[in-house]
Amino acid sequence: MRNYTTQMDAAKKGIITPEMKAVAAKEYRSEEEIRELVAKGQVAICANKLHKKLDPNGVGSMLRTKINVNLGVSKDCKDYEVEMEKVMAAVNMGAEAIMDLSSHGNTQPFRRKLIKECPAMIGTVPVYDSVIHYQRDLDTLTAKDFIDVVRLHAEDGVDFVTLHCGITRKTIEQIKKHKRKMNIVSRGGSLVFAWMSMTGNENPFYEYYDEILDICREYDVTISLGDACRPGCLADASDVCQIEELVRLGELTKRAWEKDVQVMVEGPGHMPMDQIAANMKLQQTICLGAPFYVLGPLVTDIAPGYDHITSAIGGAIAAASGAAFLCYVTPAEHLALPNLEDVKQGIIASKIAAHAADIAKKIPHARDKDDQMADARRNFEWDKQWELSIDPATAKGIRSSRAPEHDDTCSMCGKFCAVRSMNKALKGEHIDIL
Repeated sequence: MRNYTTQMDAAKKGIITPEMKAVAAKEYRSEEEIRELVAKGQVAICANKLHKKLDPNGVGSMLRTKINVNLGVSKDCKDYEVEMEKVMAAVNMGAEAIMDLSSHGNTQPFRRKLIKECPAMIGTVPVYDSVIHYQRDLDTLTAKDFIDVVRLHAEDGVDFVTLHCGITRKTIEQIKKHKRKMNIVSRGGSLVFAWMSMTGNENPFYEYYDEILDICREYDVTISLGDACRPGCLADASDVCQIEELVRLGELTKRAWEKDVQVMVEGPGHMPMDQIAANMKLQQTICLGAPFYVLGPLVTDIAPGYDHITSAIGGAIAAASGAAFLCYVTPAEHLALPNLEDVKQGIIASKIAAHAADIAKKIPHARDKDDQMADARRNFEWDKQWELSIDPATAKGIRSSRAPEHDDTCSMCGKFCAVRSMNKALKGEHIDIL
């Protein structure tokens, strides 16, 4: 029987939980080291006590960079079976987290199916679900309605919830005064902003934060503090609205830790490359090392259809500079609900970014496969190369579709292959080119 309420509560009491043991094994770190990091809030193990299927992972800048995949139906694309295909494909490709961002229909059965069948961390954004759950216009909902949906998601077994707690009535005046190009691009942030504007009330996720913390403590739900004012274009990056909200998120982080509730802090957004590292360090300072969860950042605004690439560039810089958790971006970003191929491309791009960052941060054993790949390439061990690849099917498919005459070459270089020539030269063999 559990003699602790949350992972953080256990860690503070000196208890090493089964989840901490699992994370320690995956990260090549001692169980005590993981416990200390959880106690400090620098590692979050998102693990609702009701999510029995969960394969635990730790989120923290000193651990392997984790990947989140956003899924869910919309009014225009509402096939839950297709979404479940995407979920299982994402898990098979190594995504550590799935966020259900459904904005249409009866969302609870799908959410419960995820908890029952999916080993990845499951996250949601309760404010999306509020309008759907009650089937009422936004301005008719009460603060209690929003909080009750948070409890509903916790009871269903969700491991983390994105809550836009840092946007307040003060933000309304800031947005009007500072004339952002893109205003608020956070879907949840815009809903909270609209609700405050229409009702004249304070943000319920801020005003009743302590009550929300009590719910999260009861079920061991991690709060992902949403960045309602994240920049939606390069021009809005690092502006007053973004930084002022970050300061408030730092205060809310401390309040959560006082109740033994784990926290992640969400970050930008769209941002020029030269601002990313500084933003990561600023977050680490203001939020006392709480894991940083970033969307991108996207480093240019002019690549619709290729935003998985703009995001991977920013994500690699962010993770190398301290971000712990990358939310994937697909080629469909800004354009449409992603299909299965978009999901695949988004995951691959994010995994490349995360892996590159882990190598730069010298995460234990991060470079092992790269060194093994070099050996396999030198020895023309093609099957070993597929085994080590992030996307074996694509790599194997490209080679087989343009097969060379000789197995110790490829169809680009043929016998001009540098590796082949060097292998033969160092063995004292004749090097045949023609």
